[in-house]
Amino acid sequence: MNRVAIIGGGAAGMAAAIGAAQTGLETHLYEKNEKLGKKLYITGKGRCNVTNACETEELFTNMVTNGKFLYSAVYGFTNFDMMSLLELCGCPLKVERGGRVFPVSDKASDVTAALEKRLKSLHVKIHLNEPVKGLAVGEGGLKGIILKNKNEIIETKSVIVATGGLSYPATGSTGDGYHFAKEAGHTLTPLLPALVPFNCAEQDVQALQGLSLRNVEITVKDGKRIIHQEFGEILFTHFGISGPVTLSASSFAAKAIRERPLVMDIDLKPALSREQLDARLLRDFEEAKNRQFKNSLSRLFPAKLIPVMVERSGIDPDKVNGITAGERERLLMLTKAFRVTLTSPRGFGEAIVTQGGVQVKEINPHTMESKKLPGLYFAGEVLDLDGVTGGFNLQIAWSTGMLAGQSVGQNPSG
Repeated sequence: MNRVAIIGGGAAGMAAAIGAAQTGLETHLYEKNEKLGKKLYITGKGRCNVTNACETEELFTNMVTNGKFLYSAVYGFTNFDMMSLLELCGCPLKVERGGRVFPVSDKASDVTAALEKRLKSLHVKIHLNEPVKGLAVGEGGLKGIILKNKNEIIETKSVIVATGGLSYPATGSTGDGYHFAKEAGHTLTPLLPALVPFNCAEQDVQALQGLSLRNVEITVKDGKRIIHQEFGEILFTHFGISGPVTLSASSFAAKAIRERPLVMDIDLKPALSREQLDARLLRDFEEAKNRQFKNSLSRLFPAKLIPVMVERSGIDPDKVNGITAGERERLLMLTKAFRVTLTSPRGFGEAIVTQGGVQVKEINPHTMESKKLPGLYFAGEVLDLDGVTGGFNLQIAWSTGMLAGQSVGQNPSG
């Protein structure tokens, strides 16, 4: 019975297995897929944004939900600890824009291979193609896990649930851990797709499909209340809007957009004040005074955006000379606040993470152990924890997984 069963061979599960095995505990890792880390292979567009190289304290400012809960986990196994682990296991890393950390090879498979190498060196017993049906719970508490294929009970007094959320269900994230949590009496907060693109109402937005705009500033509002502001890159799609800052906005907007559509105002020229932009418009119109209005905007906007700007401005596209002060003001306001209506987020199939999960008030933040069922631990996305893009969600998985594994090793009897 001096062993632990870990359910889920993703980022959190592998970290938990390493943490437990390093304490000398007999460690069994159960994965329903044919290989470990299946979701890692598609993160960061196949490159795997392992973590972020910001100062450890800055990690918390990039957490969207329950960041304070993570203090013990993160300081127990920091972003720099994770980087050291991978490099020691033969996966050299590099730091890119925004502190994003990737393998030098740009291959997510190298991250998984390095972690597997460490698991094997610690003699972790890896069980592939082995889905878990549920927890075995008796009068005396936790008894172990029930394997689905054999309907067999594996006895152990310690179980770590690291099954992920609902995002990218094709990788096996089908919500198993939420069922296990409910079995143990846990409460789930609403499960929402996060770090996900938005559907938009406007037809002209869909006409911009494929257009990427860098160095813009978005402001997402629920009525007059500002939900999120960020500077960066957006991408227009056939259904609406995506891109890095949009994905981050979705995490802050996930709850509000369930109630009603939201608006996103895009400042197309955030580097220019209203006065500077007005002076720029005056200069551009003066230099293009013999051109039609629709042909006078090429220095200000990408070609694909111009017809939409002309249409939204209400200015006659064939007008030559004589742009009035009122018309210029309309164009200025449109440039500083190009509005799109966010009707809904895309689904879990396109979401990078799940917002919501096992309520953290029911988990001991110093050990990741359940307060409802001794010997049961949770780690990673199954918990109500999430952050913005940039490697922060994987760091949640690494840190909570490592803490859960180490905690079981220090208290193997549950």
